Amino acid sequence: MNFTRDRIGPTAHYTGYVWARNGLSHEKLSTTEGRILFDSLQPAMLASRLLGAATLESYLLARHRAIDVRLEEAIEAGEVSQVVEVAAGLSPRGWRFVNRYEHVVYVEADLPDMAVRKCAALERMGSLGVRHRVRAVDALRDDDGPGSLTAETADLDPRRGLAISTEGLLGYLSTDAVEGIWRRFATLLVGFPHGRYISDLHLGGAVTPQVRAFRVLLSAFVRGRVYLHFEEASEAEAGLLAAGFAAAEVDRAVDVIGAGRDAGARLAHILEASTR
Repeated sequence: MNFTRDRIGPTAHYTGYVWARNGLSHEKLSTTEGRILFDSLQPAMLASRLLGAATLESYLLARHRAIDVRLEEAIEAGEVSQVVEVAAGLSPRGWRFVNRYEHVVYVEADLPDMAVRKCAALERMGSLGVRHRVRAVDALRDDDGPGSLTAETADLDPRRGLAISTEGLLGYLSTDAVEGIWRRFATLLVGFPHGRYISDLHLGGAVTPQVRAFRVLLSAFVRGRVYLHFEEASEAEAGLLAAGFAAAEVDRAVDVIGAGRDAGARLAHILEASTR
């Protein structure tokens, strides 16, 4: 998974800075590297905005807020009180959710280097504890050994509902890798009274010149290919069902959050799958 570590690094810093500058994060999760990356891309983003084209910032904010909404719905419906965020990076969601919901246990999972960095940041924030944990996890591992998703979530309460979330991860992975992750998620979640999976997703349909330009921008930003696994929402939903989920739905992020006319926001999609 070294290729994933190398490519996710800059995006983790950039997204961390975007969330912080929009009031969604803590200053301890905003890095100098993120600010430098953000500033270096600002001329291109300003030009895109003036032309009515998509911007990375609006895209990232739309998908982040939409995942928040879906997770809030599951928690407030009483179905979920445990959350595992895979490839959490510098995401502020765990910090915000454990402060907002006193009964929620939140586990942040990432590769060892990022896990160490996140753990240190949360300690400085006073957030790390029994309800807010960080685990070193390789989500591509297809076994139950130390460092696997199964092993590092073994202490969760099987009597309480569990949600798994990923954000910004799937586009880095091949279709085979995504299907494997979905199978592992479904297998884990089925052992809980309510199992929910929430994530963003790139779709390949409706390739307009603007969409094509935005994908080139994304690929340049992550220093590699951005995978498009499915053309339409129905194909992704069928893939989730084949992986072992009982129900699945893919929506536009702007339909979930109820706002956002920016071109970048309109490109974001959110999936939600359940095991019941």
